[in-house]
Amino acid sequence: MTGLKQLARQIFDDTLAGVDIPRTFERKLTRDGSRLSVEGVTLDLAAYRSIRAVAMGKASAAMARGLVERLMPDVPVEGVLAAPHDDLAEVAGFCAIGAGHPIPDEGSAAAARAILNLLATANAQTLIFFLLSGGSSALVELPLSPEITLRDLQELHRLLVNCGAPIDEMNAVRKHLSAVKGGRLAAAAPAAMKLSLGVTDVPQGRESALASGPTLPDPTTVADACRVIERYGLLPKLPAAIRAKFERPGEIPETPKAGDPAFARAHFVMLLGMGDLFHHAHRAAEARDCVTVCDNTTDDWPIEKASDYLLGELARLRSARPGRRVAVIADGEVSSPVTGDGVGGRNLAFVLNCVEKIAGQNIAVLSAGTDGKDGSSPAAGAVADGRTLERARAAGLSAPEYFRRCDSYNFFRPLGDAIETGPTHNNLRDLRILLAE
Repeated sequence: MTGLKQLARQIFDDTLAGVDIPRTFERKLTRDGSRLSVEGVTLDLAAYRSIRAVAMGKASAAMARGLVERLMPDVPVEGVLAAPHDDLAEVAGFCAIGAGHPIPDEGSAAAARAILNLLATANAQTLIFFLLSGGSSALVELPLSPEITLRDLQELHRLLVNCGAPIDEMNAVRKHLSAVKGGRLAAAAPAAMKLSLGVTDVPQGRESALASGPTLPDPTTVADACRVIERYGLLPKLPAAIRAKFERPGEIPETPKAGDPAFARAHFVMLLGMGDLFHHAHRAAEARDCVTVCDNTTDDWPIEKASDYLLGELARLRSARPGRRVAVIADGEVSSPVTGDGVGGRNLAFVLNCVEKIAGQNIAVLSAGTDGKDGSSPAAGAVADGRTLERARAAGLSAPEYFRRCDSYNFFRPLGDAIETGPTHNNLRDLRILLAE
């Protein structure tokens, strides 16, 4: 890997190092005796008889370690940690449970039950830390209604992912069928003091999208969920028990809203967010003499539209700064409906969509998940440049054909351009780096 491709990979690696979670806990959570402060919220740890913690998501182990390092050894914590099966780690004071992602499994249900049990005995003298990161929607799940099975929710998840619905619409449906989403974990311990710490790059004002908002008032309604089901023609495809709910939506319980007593003693702090990811990526690009622009316009856009827009922004920036190396940094997720049975994910697919568009040009495109895993592949994403199409054709690889069957990983792997980091113990969603000179 040489030239602009190598440079893009270096910028990505430096960005990951800059958003290291334990280091962030050390920097942002300050202690003065028994007083713990973070982003304007101060709690006196000595005022509580019991301190508990729930860590859920792809960054759960790193977040749990970061919290324990700020509390121990004088402040013991009892907690539950839910993480992907292949990224499970033991943390002092936590019961660690492996669970399914991107599809919830029996481990996801076991984690949900353990968390609800932990919260059931909380009272006004209990302080609960909720450590939330991406992936939690699948890793912690339990049906709200006894008529609905975990298998029903698994099938619902597949339908929502494959229909191309953006994450907010998917969450609107899932929240209203779940015992743990849409504010229901806060409602499970209404009298306790609750501090939620988030690691995600959801835009300001959309914090409830993180982990499907288990500790925040839910801005979506049953009516919103019904509109999603109708918009994508999902009703006849739903499992029978879920279909019955949407045929009689008046029987679906509404999620807790703003003003509910469950949120009277609740705080939410975004520990690492979109600004942190952009800050470190921007700094890493400029350190390598790139004129750099950050742009999150394409969040939730379809891949084709997003790639055209970002490559257009790159071309405009290069025209405005002739003779200089330029970079466009984007984050968030792109929409990538699954239309084939190959191995890949939205980041790999984004780069594959760019291969023909940048052919013959001095351009590199990288897109990767900051969690180290993209879709069904073992890679975080991929990187391509103006020579990738030529190299692929020489290897007998057709970019349009691999894109059509959603087999982007098997396109980039033999070229040596799949980015395989292994688990990063972080999850600030996706990062795209486009370079030109």
